[in-house]
This record gives sequence, C-alpha cells and structure tokens, in this order.
Amino acid sequence: MRNRLKVLRAQRQWSQATLGEKLEVSRQTINAIEAGRYDPSLPLAFKIAHLFGQTIEDIFEYDTQLSADP
Repeated sequence: MRNRLKVLRAQRQWSQATLGEKLEVSRQTINAIEAGRYDPSLPLAFKIAHLFGQTIEDIFEYDTQLSADP
C-alpha cells in the first residue's frame, strides 16, 4: 500500500518521533508505514486521517502492482 504520510509529516515539520507521540505509536512504526513495510490497522489509519484532517483514501492508496492475485 502506498501512502502520503511522509509528505504530510514533512509539511508540518514533524519528526517521525513527534508523529509517533501524537498517534501513540513508536517512531519505528511511523518509519515502517512510510517505507511501505507495514500497513496500519484500521483504527490507526483512522487516527492518522483525523490528525491530518483528510480521509483514509487521501492518505493511503492500494497498490495493485503489489497484489499477489493469481
């Protein structure tokens, strides 16, 4: 899944640690989401969207290239 989290965070000049504190997750979790190594849970995705005043769909995009459909 692709996301715009890094861009949104940078626009506010927040570090990964700062964003993690606001979302009550670790800096490592933010890093993994931004790098596309971890997809957030639905409750966390809603928290992220609410924090940035956007919809989940505005921040996260399903990448069909990554799909393993037969």
